Amino acid sequence: MIIKFNVFGKLMSVRRTGQQWQLFNDSDTGMSARVYELVIPPELTVDELAGYLDDIYHEYANENYPEVVKLL
Repeated sequence: MIIKFNVFGKLMSVRRTGQQWQLFNDSDTGMSARVYELVIPPELTVDELAGYLDDIYHEYANENYPEVVKLL
């Protein structure tokens, strides 16, 4: 399962691997780089991920990107 987000203007994805969530920085070319510095609690549901990312990265909020948005 891969869920894509716009995190205050930055494309990121969250993947479920086994019992854990993994966060990735995504590029426009389709490349991804894992973010090892952030651990997402495994008990979070898909619906809670955007709120969690918003809490962690809120200092990057700006006028153009005021919130974390789950992408389709």
